[in-house]
Amino acid sequence: MKIAIECKSLLLQKSLEIFLQKHLTSVKHCDICICDVECFEDDERCFYISQDSKADLVKPFSKSQLMLALEERYKKIKKNPTSVDEEELDFSILEKRINYLTQEYKENIIKAVRAFYER
Repeated sequence: MKIAIECKSLLLQKSLEIFLQKHLTSVKHCDICICDVECFEDDERCFYISQDSKADLVKPFSKSQLMLALEERYKKIKKNPTSVDEEELDFSILEKRINYLTQEYKENIIKAVRAFYER
């Protein structure tokens, strides 16, 4: 689970960074983005924390409540993938192509070396 934090409240930002330090990443590469301002877009990656009853997690909260809520959201996102995850890609075609090109390159180098020494 990769998490980014974008909070206006510095206290909340730092607290979340301490709680989630081993899960932190940039917004571009995250599975979940935690914010303290309500997202108007219908982005399932956005995790809203506030005192508002509409929030995904209502303040005040404990670390365990945070982790449970984030794990639930992560499971929900993984059940409905919107983009292709790198782990799910099948690289067999790419591997075959790389092997073919590598073999062709090797044969060309051997031909060049043989041509040089046959002079």
